Amino acid sequence: MKFYVGRYEAVTDTDLIELALGTPIDLWLGQEGESAEERAARRDAGRDIIADDPDLYDRALRVAAGILNDHPHLTALPGTAPQATVAPLRARQSVGNGTTEVAA
Repeated sequence: MKFYVGRYEAVTDTDLIELALGTPIDLWLGQEGESAEERAARRDAGRDIIADDPDLYDRALRVAAGILNDHPHLTALPGTAPQATVAPLRARQSVGNGTTEVAA
């Protein structure tokens, strides 16, 4: 299945997010190993973009909320097991030969 935002095709999830926001994700999150000067320039650019487009913050929140709603596994902390659903045990029943049986 192909996804388009306007006339642009979103090939990856990152493409879809960037097209929805209208800016690259790295602008907001930074890149590993960026220098202090690069970080300052990136933050200045972000402030300019928000000043020019005050609705961007609300759009970004809607995009993030939609992603988390559609993919709840993304809210799990790394290294934690997914929460399992455990069915309650029913009452023990006598089997007749002196043993009991637990129904799940």
